[in-house]
Amino acid sequence: MNYKELVNEVTRLLDEFQEDKQCIDSFTEDTAKDLKNLSASDQKFIIDTLYGCIMHKKLLDVVVNIFYNHHGKKLFRVDRNLFIVVCYLATFCLDDLGLEHFSRIIKSLDISKMHKFLSFFFNISNLTTHIQREWSHIYDAAVVDNNWITPLLRWCNEMEVLLDQLAQKMGRGNLPKKSPRKNTKPREFDLTQPKARPLPAPEVIPQQDKPKTKPVPTTTHRTPKEPEILDDMKQRNRQKALQILNEANSQQFRCANPQKSEKTQNVISQILQSHDAGLQFDNLYTSGSPATQKINSLPVRLNTTAILREGALYNRQLEEELQRLERLSQGASEPSTFLQWQKEMKEKDLQEELAELERRRLEGRISHEEAVLARERVLERNHHKAQQTKEETAELMRKYAEKRLREEKEMRELVQQVADGHKNSKAAKAKLQEIKQRIVKEVSEHSRELLSQALEEAQAELSRKMELIRQIRAFESVPLVRQKFVNDTETGGHDLLCEMSLAELRERLARLREFEQCELEDRRQRIFQEKQLKEQLLLEQLDNISLRRTLAEQAALRSQEEKRMRNELREAVSKDERVLTLQKTLEQKRQERQKRKTEKNSMKRNEQVLPLTLKSTLNKKQVLEEQHWQELERNLEQQIYGTKLYKK
Repeated sequence: MNYKELVNEVTRLLDEFQEDKQCIDSFTEDTAKDLKNLSASDQKFIIDTLYGCIMHKKLLDVVVNIFYNHHGKKLFRVDRNLFIVVCYLATFCLDDLGLEHFSRIIKSLDISKMHKFLSFFFNISNLTTHIQREWSHIYDAAVVDNNWITPLLRWCNEMEVLLDQLAQKMGRGNLPKKSPRKNTKPREFDLTQPKARPLPAPEVIPQQDKPKTKPVPTTTHRTPKEPEILDDMKQRNRQKALQILNEANSQQFRCANPQKSEKTQNVISQILQSHDAGLQFDNLYTSGSPATQKINSLPVRLNTTAILREGALYNRQLEEELQRLERLSQGASEPSTFLQWQKEMKEKDLQEELAELERRRLEGRISHEEAVLARERVLERNHHKAQQTKEETAELMRKYAEKRLREEKEMRELVQQVADGHKNSKAAKAKLQEIKQRIVKEVSEHSRELLSQALEEAQAELSRKMELIRQIRAFESVPLVRQKFVNDTETGGHDLLCEMSLAELRERLARLREFEQCELEDRRQRIFQEKQLKEQLLLEQLDNISLRRTLAEQAALRSQEEKRMRNELREAVSKDERVLTLQKTLEQKRQERQKRKTEKNSMKRNEQVLPLTLKSTLNKKQVLEEQHWQELERNLEQQIYGTKLYKK
């Protein structure tokens, strides 16, 4: 096999290897069995290279990761293992292979990829900065310097020759190909084209005489009479509606006369007598008058939560009643006299409470009327303030415009000054460029001296680290015994307090299962007993609930009687003197607000009449009719509002 096939085979095996699932030794043994058809030298090269790439994976990944960070945009991730193989050969096998064999291997692969990688890897600045710093995190800095960095720096000068050869090959590969010669193609003679024949003259179309047109009728430009007729009809309908409205306002209480004539009353009495004669009450059987207190005899099934909740409510009510009776029994007076006194006091308190509620309601209405008056005053003040604010805003806008003009003038002057300053800055830039060039020369000379000193120190450190690597490889080459026998009665030997053997663990688990089974049986027994106690408690609560419901029905009857008495007291409260005085004050406030409203409407009408004097007589007539209509509507509203107040 040639070098390209060998490197591709190693790359393929690295792609197949899975570090977390496979062992290095077993994988290399299986690979050696598959490569029996190859020669011994090819097998040795593939196995050694594969084993070295896997063992030194951390070091090689550092170099490849840095390389992809610098040139990753122009490369594929599929070629990662190819760069790992080349990096291993250059780092660990370059002394054994020699520059000639290493050059053959590199030239057999992709030239552009190898040129990029080797120019990056054998760059002195990359070796002494990025790569050395990352390798020092994995191994000792002295080992890295002596065993790897120093030999690589020693090969840098010879690698420049290989890089030049690769660059020449790349240049020859990119030369443009010679284009084939073009054959001569014959062309036709450029002869004068004959002129096209002129088209014949078109025939003259005879013109026809214009037809005689009828004149436009006079009705086309005349305004129709229909709008005038509609306006007259609207005026007549409006006058008729006004007449009907005036009659309704003057005779509004005569339209519904409840008195009936004698003839009508006689006819109604005859109809009722004939209807009563046809009735037969003896043939009908009734089931009696319905019960005033309906009782729902259907059973209602309650769940556990409803039973317990209702039982707790009844128990709490019973405790409160017992406490009340106990307080009464401890008093000096008899219960009957105390109950009578309590009833009288409750009635008195209720009467005072109703009077207080009526008084508060009337005070609230009075405060509402006062708030309406105050709001009208506030609106008038706000109108004056708005006028003042508009004048102040106009003055501020004028001042702001003057300020903007001054600022624009100052900015033009500043721009002119900056433009003059740019013209004088060209000479200063040229002088600054000369100073920077002189500083760069001095820094480059100093950096060369430091670099030569660093190379000498790196070579000494690298030789020391190479010796340590040989010792580490010797320790790693010793085979390890991986087979281990397990005894169930022995512990793991980790020197822990909770350590136990496998047999002891099984015994403990069996005892734990027995203990859990016993606890489960005890829990079931407790649950069964609690269930029986709960059922007994529910039965007792149901008996208590049925008794309490009968008592509640009796209490409902008593509450209806008390409600009737309360209504009688409420009627007596409406005749209180304080309530009557508050109603009078409320009426005065409403009249004052209505008076202000009428004054405001009259002012608005006066403001509307002034511009109307400048219009035509027809528009003035329509406006007056509209105002007359609104006045009639307002009078009607006032009359309706007065009747409502009288009813209240």
